[in-house]
Amino acid sequence: MEKERINSKKKTVRNFLIGLITIVIVIIGLSWPTSYYIESPGDANSVSQFVKSGKKAADKNLYMVTVAERQASVLDYLLSFSREFDTRISQKNLMGNQNSAEYEQLQQWYMETSQNNAIYYAAQKAGVSAKKMFLGVYVMGIAKNSNFKHDLKLADVITAVNDQKFDSTKALMDYIQKQKIGQKIKVTVLRGNETLSFTEKTTKLTGSDNKAAIGIQLVERTKVITKPEISINAGSIGGPSAGLMFSLASYQLLTSKNLTHGQKIAGTGTIDDSGNVGMIGGVDKKVVAANNAGATVFFAPTQQLAGYKKSETNYAVALKTAKKIHSKMKIVPVATFDNALNYLKKIK
Repeated sequence: MEKERINSKKKTVRNFLIGLITIVIVIIGLSWPTSYYIESPGDANSVSQFVKSGKKAADKNLYMVTVAERQASVLDYLLSFSREFDTRISQKNLMGNQNSAEYEQLQQWYMETSQNNAIYYAAQKAGVSAKKMFLGVYVMGIAKNSNFKHDLKLADVITAVNDQKFDSTKALMDYIQKQKIGQKIKVTVLRGNETLSFTEKTTKLTGSDNKAAIGIQLVERTKVITKPEISINAGSIGGPSAGLMFSLASYQLLTSKNLTHGQKIAGTGTIDDSGNVGMIGGVDKKVVAANNAGATVFFAPTQQLAGYKKSETNYAVALKTAKKIHSKMKIVPVATFDNALNYLKKIK
């Protein structure tokens, strides 16, 4: 009897340990990161946190909305199928050939460009002088045949070539193209807060017989200066989709006009320096976020990009989403800054 009792106790302990190990393995397996990211409704943030003129903040009732983005664990990936507004996207489709750091830097570039366009157009609309200061060019792509492919990184800012500074992208590129093909050239870049220099040989400009190049795709980096000064600091939030709301906030600060009259106004859409509002991603999630924050109005871009059906525009998807969640929020179509401004003038 005693022997049987001891064997039974050993069996119980063994079964307990097996069960415990199994549970640990399952937990580790479910928490293991996948190669997928989950996009879901994010937050609605008052732009008064970000847009200021001196100590004066923008109207607290203007809201930008975000999409939450996170790498999915196995469990998160599986559970996402039960959450209506979760979208699964592979790392390859999300980031292309970029690593996480490069992707984040590019999102910050998109945000910075959005802010500059917003301030510049708002100043023009408000009748305030605005000046664009050239800061260099962003590296947005590097050719396989570039001799700088092991030196430069995406989102580097080229600030000088052969220690010469320039006042425009054209001047910088003209200088490079006048060098001899195969000649060594020194490129100075700003990477984060660090200044670096690299010297490599030029290559032949694609489509040209005798012009030199360094083999990069580039976009101009500028800073917009207005008087009174407008500053936008969105912290770690990236991407270009807050452009419209930043432009409305900047305009409100520059004119001191009451645009919201106590209503919570949310919206999304890129802005260019001519006031055109562009299509963005994740509008369904942004409608949900705006509704959760109690917004009464949501501006949605009507731009129809090539390859998209009319039913796939931001405005069409926003309408469908608002209906699906039974929101009382008014979905307002906008193609330009003026469309949004004219609507706000009517809500007095």
